[in-house]
Amino acid sequence: MLRSAVDTLRQQLRELTSRAQTLRVLLTLGSLMAICGLTGHPEAVTPLFLGAIASALAETDDSGRGRFRAQAVTLACFAAAAFAVVALIRTPFLFIAGLALAAFWLTMLGAVEARYKAIGYATLILAMYTTLGIENQPATQAVREREVVLLLLGAAWYGVFSVAWSAAFPAQPVQAQLVRLFSVLGHYVRFKASLFEPLRGIDIERKRLSLAQLNAEVVSELNAAKESIFRRIGKRAPTGRIARYRGLYLIAQDVHERASSSHDDYNALADAFFHSDLLYRCQRVLDLQGQACLRLAQSIARREPFAVDNATVQALADLHSAIGYERAHARDPRRQALLASIEALARNLAQLDGQLAGASQPSAKAGRDDMGLFDRSPRSWRDAADRVRRQLSPKSALFRHALRLSIALLAGWGVMRLIHPVQGYWILLTTLFVCQQTWGDTVSRMGQRMAGTAAGVVAGWALLNLFPQPLIQSLLAVAAGVLFFATRTTRYLLATACMTVLVLMCFNQVGDGGVLIVPRLIDTAIGSVIAGLAMLLVLPHWQARRFSDLAATAMRNDGAYLREIAGQYRSGARDDLAYRLARRNAHNADAALATAVSEMFREPGFVRPRAGVALRFLIQSHTMLSYLSALGAHRTALRDPADAHAMRAAAEEAAAMLDALADGLDRAAFHPAEADARLAALDALTSTPDAEGEVDPAVHLVRTELALIGLQIESLREFARKWLQLEEDAPSPAPLMLPEPFPDEVQEASDPRG
Repeated sequence: MLRSAVDTLRQQLRELTSRAQTLRVLLTLGSLMAICGLTGHPEAVTPLFLGAIASALAETDDSGRGRFRAQAVTLACFAAAAFAVVALIRTPFLFIAGLALAAFWLTMLGAVEARYKAIGYATLILAMYTTLGIENQPATQAVREREVVLLLLGAAWYGVFSVAWSAAFPAQPVQAQLVRLFSVLGHYVRFKASLFEPLRGIDIERKRLSLAQLNAEVVSELNAAKESIFRRIGKRAPTGRIARYRGLYLIAQDVHERASSSHDDYNALADAFFHSDLLYRCQRVLDLQGQACLRLAQSIARREPFAVDNATVQALADLHSAIGYERAHARDPRRQALLASIEALARNLAQLDGQLAGASQPSAKAGRDDMGLFDRSPRSWRDAADRVRRQLSPKSALFRHALRLSIALLAGWGVMRLIHPVQGYWILLTTLFVCQQTWGDTVSRMGQRMAGTAAGVVAGWALLNLFPQPLIQSLLAVAAGVLFFATRTTRYLLATACMTVLVLMCFNQVGDGGVLIVPRLIDTAIGSVIAGLAMLLVLPHWQARRFSDLAATAMRNDGAYLREIAGQYRSGARDDLAYRLARRNAHNADAALATAVSEMFREPGFVRPRAGVALRFLIQSHTMLSYLSALGAHRTALRDPADAHAMRAAAEEAAAMLDALADGLDRAAFHPAEADARLAALDALTSTPDAEGEVDPAVHLVRTELALIGLQIESLREFARKWLQLEEDAPSPAPLMLPEPFPDEVQEASDPRG
């Protein structure tokens, strides 16, 4: 009984640490409120709280040492911004010029890496908090500097908890990231299983589109997990939990490749095996493996050993038995050929199950020798500056966003000076929060920000009247701050309401918080409208304008992936860094394309007249990547040198076709004769009969997949030509309806450096 209670307590502590930032915010705000109450300085609550919140917004996942360095940089940026505001705020034109320049360059820091993007954004927020703190203070330098010092003390106090937490629980963020990764991967695998239904009339295109969207989420989680692991790996090989987590990450990569692969056309398989249970058996195996991913996520969360389920082993045995029966009774040559694809699928599923079984090993190496990861962080200050310099172009979405935000702040300041409402700097703060890099996110935040602020002022007014006691209002302020961080990424409307309540409670500690209610509503509406107009009028970066670039990048990365695969059909399979890098680049580019198309459907209709073509291009592109993944999943050295030579020649033709397609998208021009010649050459190489009449399974797989890839490239070329044609010359087909991010059946651009 005692052991059960200890286990329960341990599990509760683990669940608590999974909400690490929320807990750190609770400790920070609670302790600050207690210190102010005990020392008799309630007027210090507001700047201390705002400084702590800004520091928490600058926080990114890092090791203890990395977090300490990041916190030092954050405090230095905060101090520079806050004292600059104090020096310039009484000189309006210098102040807004400095703010606009700071907004531009701090936003451009996002080109370096996520850590500096968060620091730059939080620095802008702290600058605006500084204006709010000193706006109604007496016009003395000492008082203004006191406000700045309190802001910085609040930021530093949160930094103490942040650094201490990172040092005490170095592996916890990696654990949480892997839990999310295997959860999303499990949903992806289970949805992939729904494609194996021998039913006629299924909308495979719609399922492929849903799969592309889910794949983008898996890729995002894979990238986040890799970065989290890499920040904790030094020059020495990792040991302990980090070593195991690295192995689990590599297992997730391999499971993703095998699960994302397609071995033949699903409609053809459904027609051929309509009266058989073969596809249902494939579906059951894949569904069980999706469930295994979800169970693995639970075991990681609980830090328990992963137990392999024998149900999958039995389901695989049943599938092989059904294949044997079908092989013995099938007479139709076409059906026999498709049965070879089912056999390849069964081998792939067996290997996928082996990878999941490897997760039960303490090291989770699963037979790998090369466990290296590619470091994307800047190598030096020169490298960081070069990354920013490459983004200083109107073609860059980040550059456009930085310039747009600067102009929006200028416009907000102009409106504020014109009407000068009480607490007018809320206009600039609202504009800063609402103005996002994409139209869909900006419009979404506009509505949620205004609705959340309205809900917050109503709730705040009610709470101020119901609980006039300062102590209770202090506790409500702390609770609102904690709830803000618990919901800011998932329920922005609620988070906005909580922040509004926090501000009202804090300001009421030193004055009448009720006087902020009307100005807060007006300023929020003005700031939101300014952000929306800036998104519409200032260098709008509609997804249709960048579709050709993203599509070309995807085609080039697919070609590079195919060349890496082809090389291993000569030497044998090896999961080295070069191969995994090419695979990750291809999936990153596919995810970037899927995200852009999804964002395109959130934009106004007049800027996306050819969205239907983009949607169909995405479906074909993702389908082709699934055929490439099948080739990658079955890498093996071909026995016959003639077969190996023909395979390499066919793969090179297909890769060259992908490069030509990318060049055509870049130049907005195609060479039909050259493309037709390459397609004919690929068709000739993939349709060569076997010399002795016996089909080598590996050779059959390669020819089948390369032939399917050739068909996809042909379709992609046609959709690319339609995209590049003027709308009046080539009317777009009616766009498909985008499904929800997580279909009912289930519950950023590629970096060329990998």
